[in-house]
Order: sequence, then structure tokens, then C-alpha cells
Amino acid sequence: MTEARLSEIGSNEAGVGNETAGFSAAEFFARSRQRLGFAVPPGLFDRSILPVSGDLNNARILQSVIGEQPVRPAAVLIPVVDHEEPTVLLTRRAAHLNSHAGQVAFPGGKIDDTDAAPVDTALRETEEEVGLGREFVEPIGYLDLYATAFGFRVVPTLAIVRPGFELKINHCEVEDAFEVPLSFLMDPANHQLHSRNFRGVEGFYYAMPYDGWNIWGATAGMLRMLYERIWRSWSARPCLSLQSSSVRLRSTPWFCSPPARASLPPRPGGSTPWHGWPLWRWRW
Repeated sequence: MTEARLSEIGSNEAGVGNETAGFSAAEFFARSRQRLGFAVPPGLFDRSILPVSGDLNNARILQSVIGEQPVRPAAVLIPVVDHEEPTVLLTRRAAHLNSHAGQVAFPGGKIDDTDAAPVDTALRETEEEVGLGREFVEPIGYLDLYATAFGFRVVPTLAIVRPGFELKINHCEVEDAFEVPLSFLMDPANHQLHSRNFRGVEGFYYAMPYDGWNIWGATAGMLRMLYERIWRSWSARPCLSLQSSSVRLRSTPWFCSPPARASLPPRPGGSTPWHGWPLWRWRW
């Protein structure tokens, strides 16, 4: 990715930071309760619906692998601890795990047949991984579906955690747990954007390094979704669906409907389909 394009993204974000100035924790929780619910995203099990994740230009990558991987429904908990200055509880995965070893993550995992809903998966996995009892957790609702190139369809579940808990780390799954100020994670100045090449397609991912912890990839992408959905001044964004091997804009329920100010950018030369144009060029 060229420095000029990265600079353009940064300049687009510069004005957004002003919108978060003076945004209180009480207002964050109030907005969360108003904007989130427990309607299960339809793309969780339906591979024909291509989720728009928190990563920029990810739709083309997902489209290229959608037929190669089985759909793997999963759920994670985004635990916001209700301190005077709220924090987000994160984990570092155990180093001996076969996948994503040593990476920073939310507590969570695959949805089992015995789980009544994604929120039950998130609560069960959180209790198994770090020993956080359900009596301390108040689930608020689901963010939009987050998808990975490995077939995972993840339902991020936002929850308020009452202080006073004592964690019991399951070292078979988790090496450590730590907290990061919510204000840091919701500040777009801390959202680093990186690029990568996947099968000839340029994709992007977020990183939010904090105090020696490398928060990146899917975890940072879901935190970015939280920022866009709750912290930023608008509360919805477009959703894509896969139909006849092409991505198109679709009318969807409130959890992924486009805001009134959304508009497609001009196609360069009039020949490139809009789904091949970087998503960061959308103007909100």
C-alpha cells in the first residue's frame, strides 16, 4: 500500500477523533444498549452471505476463499469492565496451541450444538478460559458478524462486567489476561492500518499496540467494529451478500443497513466494479 493512500486514510480519520472528545462511559453504555440486540446475524450459518468485517477491502479476500472452507460459527465476548475508567478484558492465547498461539484475543470459541445462542457460547468459553463467572457479566448485544479467510464467522458479544471478580486462568488455553482502557481502544489515533497481499489481492488489517501487548488482526478488527458501531457518530454501515459469484449491496435489517449519507465512489475509468474498489473510499 502506498504512503499516499495510507495518508489519505489518516486524513479521513483525523476529523473523527473530535467526535469522541468528551464521550463518557455512561454514554457509551447507553448507546450500546440502544444500538445492539440479540438478533443472530443471518450470515452466521449461511455461506451465501458475505459479512463486511472491520477490516478494509476484506470482501474480495473472503469472496476468493468462501467455497474452500466450511463455515465455522463462533462467538467471542467483548468484556468491558465497569471501572471508573472502563477497561476491556483481553487474553493471550497459550503458546502451545495449534492455531493463533500467543496472540491477543477475546475469550470465546466455536459454537457448540448445545449452545442455545451465540451469547451462551461467549459466556461459556469465557468461564472456561479465564474463570469469569456469569454472575459478573451483563451481555448487551451482538456486533456485526466478523469473518476470516479461514472460514470462521464470529459473533462479537458486547458485555458489561461488574468489578470484584477473580480470574482463574485455564493455562491449557490461555497464557495470561490483562485489561486495556476502553478510551485507548476507541481512539482512532491508536488504530494503525497495515496492508498485506493475499493471492494477489491487497487487504488490510488493524493493529492497536498497547503497553507491550500486540493487539492486531481479528481482535483489533472487532474492536474497530465496536468503535464504528458505538463510539462513532453513525451506527450502521453496508452489508454485502454473495450472489452468482459477485458482491452486491443489499437491503438488510438495522444491524447492517447503510446510513443515509453512504454513497458509492465513482468507479475509476468507469470499468472497475464497485466491489473491487477499496472500502475505505466509502464516504460516511
